[in-house]
Amino acid sequence: MARIVAGIGTSHVPAIGAAMDNGLTDSDYWAPLFKGYGPAREWMRKTQPDVAIIIYNDHASAFSLEFIPTFAIGVADTFQPADEGYGPRDVPVVVGHPALAWHLAENLILNEFDMTIVNNLAVDHGLTVPLSIMFDQPDVWPCRVIPVCVNVIQYPPPTGKRCYDLGRAIARIVASFDEDLTVVVFGTGGMSHQLQGERAGVINQPFDIDFLDRLVSDPIGLTERPHVDYIREAGSEGIELVMWLAMRGALGESVRQVYRHYHVPASNTAAGLTVLEPV
Repeated sequence: MARIVAGIGTSHVPAIGAAMDNGLTDSDYWAPLFKGYGPAREWMRKTQPDVAIIIYNDHASAFSLEFIPTFAIGVADTFQPADEGYGPRDVPVVVGHPALAWHLAENLILNEFDMTIVNNLAVDHGLTVPLSIMFDQPDVWPCRVIPVCVNVIQYPPPTGKRCYDLGRAIARIVASFDEDLTVVVFGTGGMSHQLQGERAGVINQPFDIDFLDRLVSDPIGLTERPHVDYIREAGSEGIELVMWLAMRGALGESVRQVYRHYHVPASNTAAGLTVLEPV
């Protein structure tokens, strides 16, 4: 059967992708961040998962305010990099795993998660930057990908508990898939940041570090955090961290932290990365 072997929580800052695409990773500004990605990439090279389920949010590339699914899943054979206004990133086409994606879609819906099924989905930096963070710049992405998109753009987003429960359901359904696959689950976005208004550029390092700690030791406690706490403590885009709870829910009760990296600033954002394995 298929099995989830790890979870990855990572920021998906678009400037990280731009730094890679434009050869700036060794610059004084970016080098400390990218140096910290080295051990995680080495772990990924050794792990060699067959499939990555990437939980991310779209940034008005595939969806708009005219159509806002709370949860959506991509079931296509391939997913093209989105044009976010300056042309698509020069990264490989994302190859899907339709059989597992449809298995997830069917069983999530029958387990009362109202998934929007997407047959044609352009994927933006929310998904491609995490792939770049973990796989660097290959000619072909070395694993297949199932995109799971969460609305954290338009109020009301799903609660942390609902995301955590989604992850738990994903774990059960992956385990029921009758093919020998190793799967990693990404939760993306965050950490603390705000892109607009008087608090633009806010960084709350104690909040971020506490979140990383409790992701290991107290995920249930994190699920009880209301939306307003994320906004107050971590800025308006801090709400993206609920997607990390979906990843954590897929790993079961206990995890061990394989690796952690935290850096400020990456553009106007605190960038975090954690690799967790179930125990």
